[in-house]
Amino acid sequence: MKFHKKSILVLLYCGIGINAKAQKANDAKYLHQGESALTAVLVHDVFSPPVASRIYLYSHMAAYEAVIHAPNQEAYVSLSKSIKSFPLIQSPGKPINIELASIAAFYYTADKFIFSEKMLRDSFAIVLKNFQKISKQNPGLYQSSLQYGRHVADSIIAWSSTDNYNITRKIKRYSFSNQPGKWLPTPPAYLAAVEPYWYKMRTVATDSSSQFAPPPQEFSVEKNSGFYRAAYEVYETGNTLDAERRAIANFWDCNPFNVNTSGHLIFARKKLSPGAHWMNITKLCCKKINADLITSAAAYTMTAIALYDGFIGCWYAKYRDNLLRPETYINRYIDARWHPLLQTPPFPEYTSGHSVISTAAAETLTALFGDNFSFDDDTETLYGLPVRHFKSFMAAANEAAISRLYGGIHFRDAIVNGQQTGRQVGEIVIKKIHLLNHK
Repeated sequence: MKFHKKSILVLLYCGIGINAKAQKANDAKYLHQGESALTAVLVHDVFSPPVASRIYLYSHMAAYEAVIHAPNQEAYVSLSKSIKSFPLIQSPGKPINIELASIAAFYYTADKFIFSEKMLRDSFAIVLKNFQKISKQNPGLYQSSLQYGRHVADSIIAWSSTDNYNITRKIKRYSFSNQPGKWLPTPPAYLAAVEPYWYKMRTVATDSSSQFAPPPQEFSVEKNSGFYRAAYEVYETGNTLDAERRAIANFWDCNPFNVNTSGHLIFARKKLSPGAHWMNITKLCCKKINADLITSAAAYTMTAIALYDGFIGCWYAKYRDNLLRPETYINRYIDARWHPLLQTPPFPEYTSGHSVISTAAAETLTALFGDNFSFDDDTETLYGLPVRHFKSFMAAANEAAISRLYGGIHFRDAIVNGQQTGRQVGEIVIKKIHLLNHK
């Protein structure tokens, strides 16, 4: 595999991700297939962006932890070397097929967190057909591989039970504030607040949800205030969109549950979450370099950690400030008939989630693949949108961030400060999560 020279130096220095000298021993096609299947289930089950990031995290951690036990594999080490609370997972006591064990760990783990189990299990059954030869010629190897996948999954699932997710399910229902400047649900569905207590989740690389919290915004309705000018920028931008800006906004919309109205009819359109978009970018980049199984598993895991910690930090700021959305402000103080291009998501404005997690993912992927790794992003073709080309991960993240202004759903400060938080999250993931073995 060929990598940008600077990328290799970054990898060797930071101890993360991709081993440029690793031999291609195992194919990643089943892991990529599993990733696509999981994303399809997450879309079908309408998981919120933060919750989806949690499912990606544990599923890919399981796949990675299983694959590092491949015979003669010494290039990568367990996540327990970097994460203090991470479980120590025993090596298999008997021979295993590493591809089967890894994909089994992935599916068994994901199955624990989703609703449409049959949909995911049907996908796993299709994958298992590729291992029929092993099951017939060496049934012992086949069973030991599945058993080890189950063992890894059980360990990861047990660890997940201590991340405070269950606690956040039991907290009383979120109450809205009628104070000036505070967030209220927006049309057309006026949905309830999404994951108001997500900041209580256990982080992986960051020290806490508040570690990189940006400064709060000062609300004002005065026409000479910075806040009013920021709102007017959103208003003016929305009124003067050209075709390219509309295309950018729609490409990065990533609204998992877009509610539509037609007369008395209300219906919803399901789409990918922001995190799912970046997991797909990870997949297509692994495919571009023909990365092997362990390399791909490491890339998925690093990206998932950046997304997960990014959402936790972003949600801390959102519900700390509880700031109203541009749509609410503009309708009250500028133009009651104005509507944004994109549908406003059901959670507070500051900071921009897409800006945070896109930048965090881009920082991590840049460390893995290089500064100028170009790619064709086909993520949204499923929804009738054309492929977009990017010269680098950060170019994609910058476009994702500014798309929120074009779409009319974020003020500029939410974007700028969101990207700053994302950079800090990405940097700490690179600094703390060491997957390469430095013997």
